[in-house]
Amino acid sequence: MVRAHGENFPVASYFLPRDKRPYVCAIYAFARIADDFADEGNLSREERLERLDGWGQMLDDCYRGRGDHPVFIALAETAAKTGIPKQLLVDLLSAFRLDVTKTRYKRFAEVLQYCTLSANPVGRLVLHVCDDATEQTLPLSDAICTGLQLANFLQDFSVDWRKGRLYTPLDDLSQFDYTERDIQGGVADERFRTLMRFQVNRARQFLHNGSPLVRLARKDLRFELALTVRGGLAILDAIGQIGFDVLHRRPSLSLIEKGAIVVAAIADRKA
Repeated sequence: MVRAHGENFPVASYFLPRDKRPYVCAIYAFARIADDFADEGNLSREERLERLDGWGQMLDDCYRGRGDHPVFIALAETAAKTGIPKQLLVDLLSAFRLDVTKTRYKRFAEVLQYCTLSANPVGRLVLHVCDDATEQTLPLSDAICTGLQLANFLQDFSVDWRKGRLYTPLDDLSQFDYTERDIQGGVADERFRTLMRFQVNRARQFLHNGSPLVRLARKDLRFELALTVRGGLAILDAIGQIGFDVLHRRPSLSLIEKGAIVVAAIADRKA
């Protein structure tokens, strides 16, 4: 499933503890299928919400010991062995429903709330799976995950726009005297570049704020975390390298750049 969808960031990679990978895969499968209900194919809005509701009912059944779908059989074992809170999975479903019903965000606070439902639960779930969910680690994980979500919004700016979605706050557009009509017209002028630079700097700050988690987490998690933080920062750097014109280009990383991330992550883990 990971290979088929070409995820931006690692999922259950070999750098995670071996005995934890199947649990992360079960969580990923639950979220990936739900995300596809919200985003893939030619379903109507009502059909998408109906499928998400059905997936939520199956989650309820899973936590009652009545799961019979392969994903929920695996998820039930994951919950039994790791104690992952059901609410985090419910939050993910709430985010996917928002993907169906909400296409604009007026203020950044609304985007943050979306991240609280969509991205932050993922980091928290991984920490629960790896027995490292503490008062210290959870807020740092939230900062990293929010930063990654913001970076992903920027990387996929043009993709989301074609789907009718805009995650850049409308208040920010107004602040830089830029409009949706400009986006529709493909206007990537200095206003747009300044707007995107502002978004990149904000995302980078979240990643930096969460980066102490690399040192605080259990040793067998540190390399994966360092890779993830470095990967997010590298995407933000790539956006700068294309002149912040995410309207016409989707930034990506070369093999050489990915190799540099690995080397830097090794240094982070030892620091």
